Amino acid sequence: MPQRILGGRYAVQDKVGTGGMAIVYRGLDQVLGRTVAIKTMLPQYATDPSFAARFKQEAQAAAALQSPYIVSVYDWGKDGDTYYIVMEYLRGTDLKSGIRKHGALDCKKVAQIGSQIALALSVAHRHDIIHRDIKPQNIMVQPDGNIKVMDFGIARAKNSHLTQDNSVLGTAHYVSPEQTQGKELGPTTDIYSLGIVMYEAATGTVPFDGDDAITVALKQVNEQPEPPSQRNPAIDPSLEGIILKCMQKDPANRFQTADELVRVLHDYLAGRLQAVNTATSVMAVPATAQIGNTTTRPMRPVSTGTVRTRQTTATELARQQQEQGEKKHRRNMAIGVILGIIAAVAVVVGVISVLGSGSGTQKVPNLVNMTQEDAVSTIQDTGWFEVGEIKEEYSDSVDEGCVIDQDPAAGKSFAKGTEITLYVSKGKEPAKDETVPDLSDMTASEAEAELAKYNLVSKAGDGVYSEDVEVGHVAQQDPPAGTTIKAGDTVTYQLSLGVEEVDVPDVAGSSESSATSALQDAGFTVSVQYSDSDTVQKGVVIRQSVTGTAAKGSDVTITVSSGSSKTSVPSVVGYSQADATTTLRNSGFAVNVSQQSSSSVAAGVVISQNPGGGTSATNGTTVTIAVSTGPAASTETGGGETSTDTGTDTATQ
Repeated sequence: MPQRILGGRYAVQDKVGTGGMAIVYRGLDQVLGRTVAIKTMLPQYATDPSFAARFKQEAQAAAALQSPYIVSVYDWGKDGDTYYIVMEYLRGTDLKSGIRKHGALDCKKVAQIGSQIALALSVAHRHDIIHRDIKPQNIMVQPDGNIKVMDFGIARAKNSHLTQDNSVLGTAHYVSPEQTQGKELGPTTDIYSLGIVMYEAATGTVPFDGDDAITVALKQVNEQPEPPSQRNPAIDPSLEGIILKCMQKDPANRFQTADELVRVLHDYLAGRLQAVNTATSVMAVPATAQIGNTTTRPMRPVSTGTVRTRQTTATELARQQQEQGEKKHRRNMAIGVILGIIAAVAVVVGVISVLGSGSGTQKVPNLVNMTQEDAVSTIQDTGWFEVGEIKEEYSDSVDEGCVIDQDPAAGKSFAKGTEITLYVSKGKEPAKDETVPDLSDMTASEAEAELAKYNLVSKAGDGVYSEDVEVGHVAQQDPPAGTTIKAGDTVTYQLSLGVEEVDVPDVAGSSESSATSALQDAGFTVSVQYSDSDTVQKGVVIRQSVTGTAAKGSDVTITVSSGSSKTSVPSVVGYSQADATTTLRNSGFAVNVSQQSSSSVAAGVVISQNPGGGTSATNGTTVTIAVSTGPAASTETGGGETSTDTGTDTATQ
C-alpha cells in the first residue's frame, strides 16, 4: 500500500509485520508529523458485520487505556473497506524473539517483566477488558529494557475457537484451560497466560508443546507443567512458586487479580517473599476434557507402524472394555496405596509433633497482617518468644500499621527467648517527585523516551502553529520544563504544525490607514511605499505585494498613490511679462520668453504661450511665452513710406 492515505491523515509506508488478523505498517501522521504504527484488518474480518461492531467497541476501549506498559492507541477508523488502528510506533523487539535469541532470562529480569505485564493487565481489567491473547509475541521490549503490551481489545473481538490449523499454534501455547473449553473468562485467564510467558522467559521453552494446536490445548487442560527448575536449575524456588500458582488449572487457585500478582512480584524483587501459598498444589486431571463443543480424551501414543482402518468388532470392543476395567482397577489400587502412604505420613508427623512438645522448642506464630499492637501482644502471650526489633517499610499490599513480614518465619520451631523481628507497613510508598525535563525541539519519539526516563506519562496534544520550530518537533509542553510533579503524572507535549497560512485581505482601493489596519488585524506586518498616479486618487492603495494566502506574520507591502504628476498650465496671455513669469513659476513650470512685434498688443504684454493655458503638463515643464515689443518701426524715403520688420528677439527667464 505505497503512500496510501487513510482517513485523509495517515500516510501508509513500509510493512513491518503480519499477524493472524492484520498487517502492520509504519506510517506518518501528516497532521502531527510523527511516526505511527498502522494496523489494517485482514479482509475476511473487515467484511464481518458482527466483527466490525465488536472492533469499534474494543478499539474505543483500548484507546482509553493509559499506562507506561501499554501501547498507546491514538486513533481508529474505516477507510473504504479497510478498518485500521493507529498506534504508538515502538522501537525494539518482541519478547519471543528475545527469548529465541538469548535463551532463558535471569530470575530478576523475569520478575520485572512479569510485574510490568501485570501492571498493564491491572489497568485493562479495571476497564473490564480481558486481553485473552497474552503471549511473548505481544510483548515489546524497548531499548531501555521496559516492556509494552500490544493488542489490547482486539483479542476479545476475534474468534477464539481453536482449529487444527497450525497458524494458531502460537496462541495455543499460552491459552488457559477454561478458554480452551469455551467457558466464561475473567481476569484469571490473562494471569494463566502470563504465568506461561514467565515460564518460557525463565526456562527458554514453553511448558506444553505438540504437533498441532489441539494437542497443545489438550495438554493445557489435562497435564501438569514440569516444574521450571527441572528445566533450569538456576530458577529461585520463590519465583517458581509464583509461576506455578499463575498456571493452576482451576482459576480459583490462581492469583485472583493482577494487582495481587504485582504485589507478590514486587515483594519477590525486594527480597521480602517467604512463600507462595498453594503455588505448587496439584489439581486432579480429569479423565476427559471438553474443547469448545467437542468432548475429548487424553491422547495416547500412536504406534509408528502401519495404521489400518477397519470396523471395530464386538470382540475388540469387549477386549477394550476389559482393558479399561483393568486400568481402572490398577488406578484405584494406586490411589489406595497413595492414600495409605499419606495416612502413614500423617501418623508419623503427629508422633513427631507430640514428641517435640517437650524438646525445648516451639513453633513461631503467624503474625503477618496483624496490627503491630496485636502482633506484640501475641508474642508476649506465648511466654516463650520475645519481641525483637520493629522495622517499618512501605507496602502496596499491606495496610499501614500491619505486619508485612516476620523473622523468624511462622511455623518454624525455635528455643525459648528467641526474638521475633517485625516488619510493619508504613502504607503505600508516596510517588517520587520528578522534575519535568525540557522537551523543546524534540521529535515525538524522543520526547516520549525522555519522559519515560523520569517515570512520567507522555501525551501528545493536537499540535500548535509555530514560526520558530520545525514541523513535527515539540513547540510547547504542559507542565513546563523544571516543574516538580509526581512519578506517573502526565506531561502533554504539542508538536509544531509549522507556520500558519492565513488569507491576505485585499486592500487595493482602500485608504492607506484602512489597508494598514486590515492587514495588521489579519496577523501581517505592513510596509508602505508611494507612487504617482494619474488614475488613482492620492492616499488610496494602488496595489499590494501579496495576495491569496501567506504565512502569518509575514510582511505585505502596499503602494499608495501620491496623486497625479501633471498640473494644469495657467493661462497667462494678456499678462505682463513679469506677472506671467511669476504665475507660471508658482505653478511649478519653467518660463521661456520670446519677443514679437505687434501692432495690436502693447509692448511688454504676453501675446501667446506654449503649452497653452488649461492643458496638463508635468511639473517642471518649460512654458514659452511670446511678449509684444509693440508696432514694427517704419522709414519714409522721398515722397514714399517704407516699413521694416525687425524680426523677433527671444529670451529665457
